[in-house]
Amino acid sequence: MKLYVLDTDHLSLQQRGHPQLLSRLNQTPPDEIAITVITAEEQLRGRLAQIRSAKSDAELLTAYRQLRETVYWLSRFRILDFDDHAKQLFHNLLQQKLRIGTQDLRIAAVALSLSATLITRNWNHFGQVSGLNLEDWTK
Repeated sequence: MKLYVLDTDHLSLQQRGHPQLLSRLNQTPPDEIAITVITAEEQLRGRLAQIRSAKSDAELLTAYRQLRETVYWLSRFRILDFDDHAKQLFHNLLQQKLRIGTQDLRIAAVALSLSATLITRNWNHFGQVSGLNLEDWTK
């Protein structure tokens, strides 16, 4: 079975209804689609930041509604762990001194640890990771 891992950007595009991405997702068996726990963290951090920065009751209510919706959205996915194997790969990637953010390196490490294909538009960063299979489902 193939495994496709959506990066955070692709997950956000799915939430906004990107037509090409939705078409591709609809053609792929649901058990072949996953996200990483790092993507879940990034999504939740963004929602929590909205709550902290709310300047009115209306903004706060909206931020909490969006947090609830995000939690529900994330629960629909298979969420891949950042386990010992991914952690070791992450440390190996760090030693390579790639010019990639820490969270992206963690996502790459999870995908590598499972021989999964990472679904991303960010080829500039992820393309630096040797052995990482990449596809862009927005085209």
